[in-house]
Amino acid sequence: MTPHPVLAHRYAQPEERPGYVKQLFDQGAEHYDPVVGWGFFGTGNLYRKYAQARHGLKPGMNLLDVACGTGLMSVAASQVLGSDKTITCVEPSDGMLAVARKKLPGATFIQSGAEKMPVEDSTQDFLTVGYALRHFADLTGTFREFHRVLKPGGRVLILEATRPAGKIGSWLFKLYFGIVYPFFARLLTRSKKAEEMMVYFWETMDTCVRPEAVVSALKAAGFQDARRIATLGVFSEYVAVKA
Repeated sequence: MTPHPVLAHRYAQPEERPGYVKQLFDQGAEHYDPVVGWGFFGTGNLYRKYAQARHGLKPGMNLLDVACGTGLMSVAASQVLGSDKTITCVEPSDGMLAVARKKLPGATFIQSGAEKMPVEDSTQDFLTVGYALRHFADLTGTFREFHRVLKPGGRVLILEATRPAGKIGSWLFKLYFGIVYPFFARLLTRSKKAEEMMVYFWETMDTCVRPEAVVSALKAAGFQDARRIATLGVFSEYVAVKA
């Protein structure tokens, strides 16, 4: 199951998506943190920390942060864990990894896509994805990979921004993420790539499969108790457990 259809104005075939996304993130990495920081009004770290602790992250656990980007989920997790030494970050973008490494000197970093990770079976207690579900090539296959690397009883937590189903909510969502956010990203960074990255984020949010499909893909991958928890009708927490 693909998270969204091909965006023909950005790449022609599904297999071209990883290369396009990697290049976009490589070029926009230096701007990512400040853009995300003001875009979520400075609440991002607190929310990431709270969400991970609320869903069971505890000191002593091994954490796998998939599509870690600049390490925002891992930084928040290290505050729960008390250290970054049991954190492994997986990310295909060189640019994003370069930023993340500066923040997490004790963490382990693996440059890889999520679909086939060089991580041993049943070694992780907790697995996170922060606002990157839309960039995977295949949800069911990726979720099977998540299931493989988690220990029995291990948990997965996926944070995502989801376009509301209602007309008014959907319009407001588009206004902010599709117009306001990219405009200010370009204004504040003076970077066309930063603007393009935010526009691409909106396009993938707009065309992303609906929450029920994500939950179904988690179940199809072998997870139990898969469900979506919605906050403010916009932010999704997808959680599931490996039996």
